[in-house]
Amino acid sequence: MRVKTGVVRRRAHKKVLVQAKGFWMERNRRYKVAHEAVLHAGQYAFNGRRIRRRDFRKLWIIRINAALRPFATSYSVFIKKLKDNKVELNRKMLSEIAISDPATFKSIFTSLK
Repeated sequence: MRVKTGVVRRRAHKKVLVQAKGFWMERNRRYKVAHEAVLHAGQYAFNGRRIRRRDFRKLWIIRINAALRPFATSYSVFIKKLKDNKVELNRKMLSEIAISDPATFKSIFTSLK
């Protein structure tokens, strides 16, 4: 007697089609096309998370650099001084401080000299 995969296959296909909900044209209706689309979407999402981290780091560096311009210094010099003085503030926090509390940022900068 052969085993048929009716319920199991239906469940697997349904899972993929639910993930493909909202996709365009055949991509949300036909399993074969939907499966491929879901795999690609997963890859794009994975890559997108990496790119988002990259973009945010760039943004923080730009903000820190802009906050340092009134002190006539560059970002690279500032980071070097932070490392030399063993200040362990990450770029995200430095960026937030520079935007929300310029006085504190100035005190951090002056304490490095």
